[in-house]
Parts: sequence; structure tokens; C-alpha cells
Amino acid sequence: MRQSQITFWCHEIIRSQAPEGGFYIDATMGKGHDTLFLCKLAGKMGRVLAFDIQQDALTYTEKLLKAHGMESRAKLILDGHEHMGRYVQKKTVDVICFNFGYLPGGSHGIATKADTSIRAVEEGLSLLKPGGMMSLCIYSGGDTGFEEKEALFMYLKTLAAQEYTVISNEYMNRGNCPPVPVFVFKR
Repeated sequence: MRQSQITFWCHEIIRSQAPEGGFYIDATMGKGHDTLFLCKLAGKMGRVLAFDIQQDALTYTEKLLKAHGMESRAKLILDGHEHMGRYVQKKTVDVICFNFGYLPGGSHGIATKADTSIRAVEEGLSLLKPGGMMSLCIYSGGDTGFEEKEALFMYLKTLAAQEYTVISNEYMNRGNCPPVPVFVFKR
């Protein structure tokens, strides 16, 4: 059932908030599905930046975008998400997407880590426009996933309520460490 997938819910929330033709960032491009989604939202007038540290992710994403005729709508950047600020001015981004964990089908030894993920979220918040939003799909498990999840939750709880609204969701009846979708709205 498609509507029970974390990415479906995240995309629906983003779609409800994102302006058409906006400026979007896929902070963890993986195989490019969020990048493609954001390119469709951006339309011909918007723009998308997508980040990953693995060349395989860029290759997968490039192929996916070409297959859908969207390659001109995104700039793919081989760099860590904690470095987004090198490429973007503060308070200019409408939406930032994160999928924490590892590249699907890739090495579990190459995964997001708590320290760089928190720096990336912090950097991303400074890049969001007032009224912008951030979507975080937090996967746990593996060697560092639980540590990263707990560190992200601890960080998100410290965000000033007068500046941000943070909403966390959870699957109530799934075992095996299901992912947690979190949304951060900048006032």
C-alpha cells in the first residue's frame, strides 16, 4: 500500500506546503527519488540542488532524471549535506528533504552519522526562508542508526518554539525499527 510508505507521507506534506517554482534541496539524494519529486514541484521556473557523498548516488540520480526529462532542473553536487551553505545563500530555500541512513542497496558501512547530520540540519535551518519547511525521514538500525536518531531528536527538541514548529510521527503497529518522519516548519 503506497500511502503507508514514509516517503509517500513526506511527499504529500511537502506538496501541501511547497510553492510551485520554488527552490528546493535534496540533502541526501540517494537514488534520486526525492530529487525527481522536487524537480516536478519546481517546474520550469524553480530549481533543485541535490547532495550526496557517493558517486553512485549521483550516477543513479542522473539516470533517473534523464529518464524523466528532468535533468536540466537539478544540480547534483558530490559533497556532504553539512556543506549546503557553501552553495546556497541563507534564507533562500523553500523546502529541504533528508533521508538519513544509507544508500538503498549500497554499503551499510557508508551511512549518515549523527554529528554531520545535526550540522546539516542546523545549516539547512539557516538556509530556509521564513515559511519554509524541512522533511526528515529518520531510519534507525545498523551500526549508528539508533545513535543518529536519538541525537537528531535531542537536537530538534532544542529548537525555539517561537521560531520553529517540529512535528514527529511514528508507526504505532510496526516492529523492526520503522522509520520516523519529522517535519520542521520555520516561522
